[in-house]
Amino acid sequence: MVRNEVESNRRRWDELVPIHAASRFYDIEGFKRGRSTLLPVELEELGDLQGKRLLHLQCHFGLDSLSLARAGASVTGVDFSPRAIALAKEISNEIGVKARFVESDVYDLPKVLDERFDLIFSSYGVLCWLPDLPAWASVISEMLDDGGTFLLVEDHPLASLIDEKEAAPIRIVYPYFSDGRPTRFDVQGTYTDRSATVENSTSFEWTHPLSEIIDSLIGAGLRIEHVHEFPFSFFQRHASMRLHPDGTWHFPNDYLSFPMLLSIKAKKPNLEEAI
Repeated sequence: MVRNEVESNRRRWDELVPIHAASRFYDIEGFKRGRSTLLPVELEELGDLQGKRLLHLQCHFGLDSLSLARAGASVTGVDFSPRAIALAKEISNEIGVKARFVESDVYDLPKVLDERFDLIFSSYGVLCWLPDLPAWASVISEMLDDGGTFLLVEDHPLASLIDEKEAAPIRIVYPYFSDGRPTRFDVQGTYTDRSATVENSTSFEWTHPLSEIIDSLIGAGLRIEHVHEFPFSFFQRHASMRLHPDGTWHFPNDYLSFPMLLSIKAKKPNLEEAI
């Protein structure tokens, strides 16, 4: 059954590509003129990218991937949407920024790419599309070179409980813990255009508490370097939130000390460290 749910998600993401590409949210024209899509959190935690072999998981149509390439990394972006990968290649060729883009489900990646990377990166709204986190973490471990680093910058699981439709007060409407079954959503529109009409209106999302994310990485043999939590979001999750100059969204006067975003850095031990 999971295969059907993932395929439903893929069809929806394929359809959303041109809607997202035309939106002010992604601002592709601004990106082509040199705007970076990377926010302060990932820029600080990724560090110096010059010469790094970087694998970007679930890259959509590649704006972050190409921003990472502009910062000096040798980038491979991966996404399960053929339409997204096609657009990523088109943008890469148009702006003259070299990056490789590969169409693949995360779980199939070791069959598609027979190589290892210094750094694997994944960010913003990615884990909810993955039904099996231990398998996800195993792929990351397999694709990392010895001594390599994985960085996840993602919605905090607590923030995902918020009802985004209500202006006030904040309401918790989704469960934190999961029985492994996804939540089904049947909605028109998308986060870049709530009024858009789409044929593929059904999607499925999986809930993953923080403990599951961390335990999956540890179980795959990775060593957790840090877990950071932040009281802001990368998008306007709630109507009362306001945009800061750095591109992040905060509650007014930071009156709610509520984790909205997290980062997890993990390392694959080299042979000396593993002994």
